[in-house]
Amino acid sequence: MAVDRLLPTEESTDLLALVRDLCVHELAPYAAQAEESETFPRDAFRTLGKAGLLGLPYPEQYGGAEQPYEVYLQMLEEIAAAWMSVGVGVSVHTMTSYGLATFGTEEQRARLLPDMIGGEMLGAYALSEPQAGSDISGMTTRAVRDGDEYVLTGTKAWISHGSHADFYTTFARTSADPKRGISAFHVPATAEGLSFGAPERKMGLTGSTTTLVNYDQVRIPAVNLIGAEGDGMRIALSALDSGRLGIAACAVGLAQAALDVAAAYALERQQFGQAIADFQGVQFLLADMAAAVESARATYLQAARRRDLGRPFTQQAAIAKLICTDAAMKVTTDAVQVLGGYGYTREFPAERYMREAKVTQIFEGTNQIQRLVISRDLLRSVR
Repeated sequence: MAVDRLLPTEESTDLLALVRDLCVHELAPYAAQAEESETFPRDAFRTLGKAGLLGLPYPEQYGGAEQPYEVYLQMLEEIAAAWMSVGVGVSVHTMTSYGLATFGTEEQRARLLPDMIGGEMLGAYALSEPQAGSDISGMTTRAVRDGDEYVLTGTKAWISHGSHADFYTTFARTSADPKRGISAFHVPATAEGLSFGAPERKMGLTGSTTTLVNYDQVRIPAVNLIGAEGDGMRIALSALDSGRLGIAACAVGLAQAALDVAAAYALERQQFGQAIADFQGVQFLLADMAAAVESARATYLQAARRRDLGRPFTQQAAIAKLICTDAAMKVTTDAVQVLGGYGYTREFPAERYMREAKVTQIFEGTNQIQRLVISRDLLRSVR
Protein backbone atom coordinates (compact mmCIF):
# COMPACT_ATOMS: atom_id res chain seq x y z
CA MET A 1 0.00 0.00 0.00
CA ALA A 2 1.41 3.40 -0.99
CA VAL A 3 1.74 5.74 1.97
CA ASP A 4 -0.11 9.05 1.50
CA ARG A 5 2.81 11.39 2.21
CA LEU A 6 2.72 15.09 2.98
CA LEU A 7 5.65 16.58 1.09
CA PRO A 8 6.65 20.26 1.07
CA THR A 9 7.31 20.90 -2.64
CA GLU A 10 6.45 19.73 -6.12
CA GLU A 11 10.10 18.74 -6.54
CA SER A 12 9.90 16.39 -3.56
CA THR A 13 6.67 14.91 -4.92
CA ASP A 14 8.44 14.16 -8.22
CA LEU A 15 11.31 12.66 -6.25
CA LEU A 16 8.87 10.37 -4.44
CA ALA A 17 7.56 9.12 -7.78
CA LEU A 18 11.13 8.35 -8.91
CA VAL A 19 11.96 6.52 -5.69
CA ARG A 20 8.79 4.46 -5.82
CA ASP A 21 9.45 3.47 -9.42
CA LEU A 22 12.97 2.32 -8.54
CA CYS A 23 11.69 0.44 -5.51
CA VAL A 24 9.12 -1.45 -7.56
CA HIS A 25 11.34 -2.30 -10.51
CA GLU A 26 14.95 -2.29 -9.23
CA LEU A 27 14.84 -3.20 -5.53
CA ALA A 28 11.84 -5.23 -4.32
CA PRO A 29 12.08 -7.99 -6.98
CA TYR A 30 15.64 -8.87 -5.95
CA ALA A 31 15.54 -8.47 -2.17
CA ALA A 32 14.49 -11.94 -1.06
CA GLN A 33 16.96 -13.80 -3.26
CA ALA A 34 19.87 -11.54 -2.35
CA GLU A 35 19.15 -11.86 1.36
CA GLU A 36 18.87 -15.63 0.99
CA SER A 37 22.22 -15.87 -0.80
CA GLU A 38 23.82 -13.15 1.40
CA THR A 39 24.78 -11.17 -1.70
CA PHE A 40 25.90 -7.59 -1.18
CA PRO A 41 23.61 -5.30 -3.25
CA ARG A 42 26.34 -3.20 -4.90
CA ASP A 43 24.37 -2.88 -8.15
CA ALA A 44 21.38 -1.55 -6.22
CA PHE A 45 23.53 1.19 -4.71
CA ARG A 46 24.88 2.06 -8.16
CA THR A 47 21.33 2.35 -9.46
CA LEU A 48 20.35 4.65 -6.61
CA GLY A 49 23.55 6.62 -7.07
CA LYS A 50 22.92 7.23 -10.75
CA ALA A 51 19.46 8.52 -9.80
CA GLY A 52 21.04 10.99 -7.37
CA LEU A 53 19.71 9.26 -4.26
CA LEU A 54 23.01 8.79 -2.37
CA GLY A 55 23.39 12.50 -1.66
CA LEU A 56 19.83 13.62 -1.00
CA PRO A 57 20.43 15.98 1.96
CA TYR A 58 23.71 17.46 0.69
CA PRO A 59 24.33 20.69 -1.30
CA GLU A 60 23.77 20.73 -5.04
CA GLN A 61 27.15 22.37 -5.64
CA TYR A 62 28.84 19.13 -4.57
CA GLY A 63 26.49 16.80 -6.43
CA GLY A 64 23.79 16.41 -3.80
CA ALA A 65 20.04 17.00 -4.11
CA GLU A 66 19.84 19.55 -1.26
CA GLN A 67 16.62 18.09 0.13
CA PRO A 68 15.34 18.77 3.66
CA TYR A 69 15.82 15.90 6.08
CA GLU A 70 12.04 15.61 6.26
CA VAL A 71 12.07 14.65 2.57
CA TYR A 72 15.24 12.55 2.64
CA LEU A 73 13.93 10.39 5.48
CA GLN A 74 10.63 9.71 3.74
CA MET A 75 12.50 8.62 0.62
CA LEU A 76 14.69 6.44 2.82
CA GLU A 77 11.59 4.88 4.36
CA GLU A 78 10.34 3.93 0.89
CA ILE A 79 13.67 2.29 0.04
CA ALA A 80 13.78 0.36 3.31
CA ALA A 81 10.23 -0.91 2.79
CA ALA A 82 11.35 -2.38 -0.53
CA TRP A 83 14.71 -3.75 0.67
CA MET A 84 15.89 -3.14 4.21
CA SER A 85 19.58 -3.86 3.60
CA VAL A 86 19.65 -1.18 0.90
CA GLY A 87 17.75 1.31 3.04
CA VAL A 88 20.16 0.83 5.93
CA GLY A 89 23.06 1.09 3.47
CA VAL A 90 21.84 4.45 2.17
CA SER A 91 21.50 5.66 5.77
CA VAL A 92 25.01 4.47 6.61
CA HIS A 93 26.44 6.12 3.48
CA THR A 94 24.69 9.40 4.28
CA MET A 95 26.02 9.35 7.85
CA THR A 96 29.50 8.47 6.60
CA SER A 97 29.52 11.57 4.38
CA TYR A 98 28.19 13.81 7.14
CA GLY A 99 31.45 14.47 8.97
CA LEU A 100 33.33 15.86 5.99
CA ALA A 101 30.27 17.67 4.61
CA THR A 102 29.65 19.43 7.94
CA PHE A 103 33.06 19.81 9.57
CA GLY A 104 35.43 19.63 6.60
CA THR A 105 37.21 22.58 5.05
CA GLU A 106 36.06 24.08 1.78
CA GLU A 107 39.11 22.53 0.11
CA GLN A 108 38.15 19.09 1.44
CA ARG A 109 34.54 19.44 0.38
CA ALA A 110 35.51 20.53 -3.14
CA ARG A 111 38.11 17.74 -3.45
CA LEU A 112 36.28 14.81 -1.89
CA LEU A 113 32.55 15.40 -1.49
CA PRO A 114 31.47 15.25 -5.17
CA ASP A 115 32.83 11.70 -5.47
CA MET A 116 31.49 10.72 -2.04
CA ILE A 117 27.90 11.69 -2.74
CA GLY A 118 27.85 11.76 -6.54
CA GLY A 119 26.60 8.21 -6.88
CA GLU A 120 29.50 5.93 -7.79
CA MET A 121 31.12 5.68 -4.35
CA LEU A 122 29.83 4.00 -1.20
CA GLY A 123 30.95 4.87 2.32
CA ALA A 124 31.42 3.08 5.64
CA TYR A 125 31.40 4.53 9.16
CA ALA A 126 34.30 3.15 11.19
CA LEU A 127 33.64 4.06 14.81
CA SER A 128 32.97 0.93 16.90
CA GLU A 129 35.72 -1.42 18.06
CA PRO A 130 35.68 -4.91 19.59
CA GLN A 131 35.96 -3.38 23.09
CA ALA A 132 34.52 0.07 22.36
CA GLY A 133 30.90 0.05 21.23
CA SER A 134 28.59 2.27 23.23
CA ASP A 135 31.65 3.60 25.09
CA ILE A 136 33.33 5.57 22.31
CA SER A 137 35.96 6.91 24.73
CA GLY A 138 37.32 3.38 25.09
CA MET A 139 38.62 3.19 21.51
CA THR A 140 42.24 2.18 21.03
CA THR A 141 42.79 2.64 17.28
CA ARG A 142 45.57 5.22 16.99
CA ALA A 143 46.55 7.85 14.45
CA VAL A 144 50.10 9.21 14.71
CA ARG A 145 51.27 12.25 12.76
CA ASP A 146 54.32 11.59 10.61
CA GLY A 147 55.24 14.63 8.56
CA ASP A 148 52.55 15.23 5.98
CA GLU A 149 50.79 11.98 6.82
CA TYR A 150 48.94 10.19 9.59
CA VAL A 151 49.63 6.53 10.31
CA LEU A 152 46.60 4.58 11.54
CA THR A 153 46.85 1.34 13.52
CA GLY A 154 44.05 -0.66 15.11
CA THR A 155 40.85 -2.59 14.45
CA LYS A 156 37.26 -1.47 13.95
CA ALA A 157 34.29 -3.80 14.45
CA TRP A 158 30.72 -4.15 13.17
CA ILE A 159 31.42 -2.02 10.11
CA SER A 160 28.60 -2.05 7.56
CA HIS A 161 29.92 -2.23 3.97
CA GLY A 162 33.28 -3.49 5.26
CA SER A 163 35.37 -4.65 2.26
CA HIS A 164 32.81 -3.17 -0.18
CA ALA A 165 33.03 0.54 0.65
CA ASP A 166 35.08 3.03 -1.36
CA PHE A 167 35.95 5.17 1.67
CA TYR A 168 35.87 4.86 5.45
CA THR A 169 35.14 7.74 7.81
CA THR A 170 37.46 6.56 10.55
CA PHE A 171 37.76 7.67 14.16
CA ALA A 172 41.11 7.15 15.88
CA ARG A 173 42.90 8.28 19.00
CA THR A 174 45.44 11.09 18.56
CA SER A 175 46.04 11.62 22.30
CA ALA A 176 45.35 9.87 25.59
CA ASP A 177 42.53 12.26 26.58
CA PRO A 178 39.42 10.01 26.86
CA LYS A 179 37.07 12.47 25.13
CA ARG A 180 39.22 15.13 23.47
CA GLY A 181 41.84 12.74 22.16
CA ILE A 182 39.76 11.32 19.29
CA SER A 183 40.02 12.61 15.72
CA ALA A 184 38.19 11.87 12.46
CA PHE A 185 39.78 10.91 9.12
CA HIS A 186 38.77 10.25 5.54
CA VAL A 187 40.39 6.94 4.57
CA PRO A 188 40.11 5.75 0.95
CA ALA A 189 39.58 2.03 0.46
CA THR A 190 42.72 1.92 -1.67
CA ALA A 191 44.97 2.84 1.28
CA GLU A 192 47.78 0.32 1.74
CA GLY A 193 47.51 -1.70 4.96
CA LEU A 194 43.71 -1.73 5.05
CA SER A 195 42.24 -5.25 5.39
CA PHE A 196 39.02 -6.90 6.49
CA GLY A 197 37.78 -9.77 8.59
CA ALA A 198 35.35 -12.43 7.42
CA PRO A 199 31.74 -11.22 7.16
CA GLU A 200 29.75 -11.62 10.36
CA ARG A 201 27.11 -14.38 10.20
CA LYS A 202 23.99 -12.46 11.18
CA MET A 203 20.38 -13.42 11.80
CA GLY A 204 19.12 -10.62 9.54
CA LEU A 205 20.25 -7.99 7.05
CA THR A 206 22.25 -10.78 5.50
CA GLY A 207 22.68 -8.84 2.28
CA SER A 208 24.46 -6.07 4.16
CA THR A 209 28.06 -7.15 4.74
CA THR A 210 29.42 -6.43 8.23
CA THR A 211 33.11 -6.99 9.01
CA LEU A 212 36.11 -6.08 11.08
CA VAL A 213 38.29 -3.41 9.47
CA ASN A 214 42.02 -3.68 10.23
CA TYR A 215 44.41 -0.74 9.97
CA ASP A 216 48.00 -1.97 9.74
CA GLN A 217 50.19 1.13 9.52
CA VAL A 218 47.72 2.72 7.12
CA ARG A 219 49.14 5.99 5.80
CA ILE A 220 46.84 8.77 4.66
CA PRO A 221 47.55 12.41 3.79
CA ALA A 222 47.35 14.78 6.76
CA VAL A 223 44.90 16.86 4.73
CA ASN A 224 42.39 14.00 5.19
CA LEU A 225 41.98 14.92 8.87
CA ILE A 226 38.35 16.05 9.29
CA GLY A 227 38.09 19.08 11.56
CA ALA A 228 40.90 19.63 14.05
CA GLU A 229 42.71 17.03 16.13
CA GLY A 230 40.48 16.19 19.08
CA ASP A 231 37.21 17.03 17.28
CA GLY A 232 36.38 13.37 16.65
CA MET A 233 34.02 12.82 19.57
CA ARG A 234 31.98 15.90 18.65
CA ILE A 235 31.85 14.87 14.98
CA ALA A 236 30.90 11.27 15.81
CA LEU A 237 28.08 12.21 18.18
CA SER A 238 26.73 14.84 15.82
CA ALA A 239 26.71 12.35 12.95
CA LEU A 240 24.97 9.79 15.13
CA ASP A 241 22.11 12.20 15.88
CA SER A 242 21.35 12.39 12.16
CA GLY A 243 22.14 8.71 11.59
CA ARG A 244 19.63 7.68 14.24
CA LEU A 245 16.94 9.45 12.28
CA GLY A 246 17.96 7.40 9.24
CA ILE A 247 17.59 4.16 11.17
CA ALA A 248 14.26 5.36 12.57
CA ALA A 249 12.97 5.95 9.04
CA CYS A 250 14.26 2.55 7.88
CA ALA A 251 12.53 0.87 10.81
CA VAL A 252 9.23 2.52 9.91
CA GLY A 253 9.62 1.41 6.30
CA LEU A 254 10.19 -2.16 7.47
CA ALA A 255 7.16 -1.98 9.77
CA GLN A 256 5.03 -0.61 6.93
CA ALA A 257 6.09 -3.48 4.69
CA ALA A 258 5.16 -5.99 7.40
CA LEU A 259 1.78 -4.32 7.93
CA ASP A 260 1.06 -4.45 4.20
CA VAL A 261 1.88 -8.16 4.04
CA ALA A 262 -0.27 -8.92 7.09
CA ALA A 263 -3.28 -6.93 5.87
CA ALA A 264 -3.17 -8.49 2.40
CA TYR A 265 -2.89 -11.99 3.85
CA ALA A 266 -5.75 -11.37 6.30
CA LEU A 267 -8.05 -10.52 3.39
CA GLU A 268 -7.08 -13.67 1.46
CA ARG A 269 -6.86 -16.29 4.21
CA GLN A 270 -10.16 -18.13 4.77
CA GLN A 271 -11.13 -19.81 8.03
CA PHE A 272 -14.56 -20.89 9.25
CA GLY A 273 -16.05 -19.79 5.95
CA GLN A 274 -14.76 -16.20 5.96
CA ALA A 275 -11.61 -14.13 5.60
CA ILE A 276 -9.68 -13.89 8.86
CA ALA A 277 -9.80 -10.11 8.37
CA ASP A 278 -13.49 -10.34 9.32
CA PHE A 279 -12.63 -11.53 12.82
CA GLN A 280 -12.44 -8.78 15.40
CA GLY A 281 -9.34 -10.25 17.00
CA VAL A 282 -7.41 -9.90 13.75
CA GLN A 283 -8.91 -6.48 13.05
CA PHE A 284 -7.73 -5.18 16.42
CA LEU A 285 -4.28 -6.64 15.88
CA LEU A 286 -3.99 -4.92 12.49
CA ALA A 287 -5.33 -1.68 13.96
CA ASP A 288 -2.65 -1.69 16.66
CA MET A 289 0.00 -2.35 14.01
CA ALA A 290 -1.25 0.55 11.88
CA ALA A 291 -1.34 2.88 14.89
CA ALA A 292 2.24 1.93 15.78
CA VAL A 293 3.47 2.64 12.25
CA GLU A 294 1.70 6.00 11.99
CA SER A 295 2.82 7.21 15.40
CA ALA A 296 6.41 6.11 14.75
CA ARG A 297 6.43 7.95 11.41
CA ALA A 298 5.16 11.12 13.09
CA THR A 299 7.92 10.83 15.70
CA TYR A 300 10.80 10.76 13.22
CA LEU A 301 9.23 13.50 11.08
CA GLN A 302 8.94 15.77 14.12
CA ALA A 303 12.64 15.31 14.86
CA ALA A 304 13.54 15.86 11.19
CA ARG A 305 11.61 19.13 11.06
CA ARG A 306 13.49 20.38 14.10
CA ARG A 307 16.75 19.50 12.35
CA ASP A 308 15.64 21.30 9.20
CA LEU A 309 14.86 24.42 11.25
CA GLY A 310 18.31 24.36 12.84
CA ARG A 311 16.93 23.62 16.30
CA PRO A 312 18.45 21.13 18.77
CA PHE A 313 17.21 17.62 18.06
CA THR A 314 19.47 15.23 20.00
CA GLN A 315 16.72 14.20 22.39
CA GLN A 316 14.13 13.98 19.62
CA ALA A 317 16.47 11.84 17.49
CA ALA A 318 16.99 9.44 20.37
CA ILE A 319 13.24 9.29 21.01
CA ALA A 320 12.58 8.64 17.33
CA LYS A 321 15.18 5.87 17.16
CA LEU A 322 13.74 4.26 20.30
CA ILE A 323 10.06 4.53 19.32
CA CYS A 324 10.48 3.58 15.66
CA THR A 325 12.70 0.54 16.21
CA ASP A 326 10.60 -0.80 19.08
CA ALA A 327 7.55 -0.35 16.84
CA ALA A 328 9.27 -2.22 14.02
CA MET A 329 10.06 -5.15 16.31
CA LYS A 330 6.47 -5.36 17.54
CA VAL A 331 4.80 -4.85 14.17
CA THR A 332 6.97 -7.41 12.37
CA THR A 333 6.40 -9.94 15.15
CA ASP A 334 2.66 -9.34 14.97
CA ALA A 335 2.79 -9.75 11.18
CA VAL A 336 4.21 -13.24 11.67
CA GLN A 337 1.33 -13.92 14.08
CA VAL A 338 -1.29 -12.79 11.55
CA LEU A 339 0.16 -15.14 8.95
CA GLY A 340 0.18 -18.00 11.46
CA GLY A 341 2.21 -21.01 10.37
CA TYR A 342 3.00 -19.41 7.02
CA GLY A 343 4.50 -16.46 8.85
CA TYR A 344 7.14 -18.81 10.24
CA THR A 345 8.15 -20.00 6.78
CA ARG A 346 10.32 -18.37 4.14
CA GLU A 347 7.47 -18.59 1.66
CA PHE A 348 6.42 -15.18 2.93
CA PRO A 349 8.72 -12.25 3.85
CA ALA A 350 7.27 -11.73 7.34
CA GLU A 351 9.88 -13.85 9.10
CA ARG A 352 12.68 -11.97 7.30
CA TYR A 353 11.18 -8.65 8.35
CA MET A 354 11.11 -9.82 11.98
CA ARG A 355 14.76 -10.88 11.84
CA GLU A 356 15.74 -7.59 10.23
CA ALA A 357 13.83 -5.54 12.79
CA LYS A 358 15.81 -6.88 15.74
CA VAL A 359 19.10 -5.24 14.81
CA THR A 360 17.46 -1.80 14.56
CA GLN A 361 17.13 -1.90 18.35
CA ILE A 362 20.88 -2.49 18.62
CA PHE A 363 22.92 -0.50 16.08
CA GLU A 364 23.42 3.29 15.97
CA GLY A 365 23.26 3.10 19.77
CA THR A 366 21.23 0.43 21.56
CA ASN A 367 17.78 1.43 22.75
CA GLN A 368 19.11 1.34 26.29
CA ILE A 369 21.66 3.99 25.26
CA GLN A 370 18.82 6.00 23.69
CA ARG A 371 17.04 6.02 27.03
CA LEU A 372 20.23 7.29 28.63
CA VAL A 373 20.52 10.08 26.04
CA ILE A 374 16.87 11.03 26.50
CA SER A 375 17.01 11.10 30.29
CA ARG A 376 20.25 13.07 30.39
CA ASP A 377 18.90 15.67 27.98
CA LEU A 378 15.63 15.89 29.87
CA LEU A 379 17.27 16.33 33.27
CA ARG A 380 19.76 18.82 31.88
CA SER A 381 16.91 21.01 30.63
CA VAL A 382 15.08 20.75 33.97
CA ARG A 383 18.13 21.74 35.98
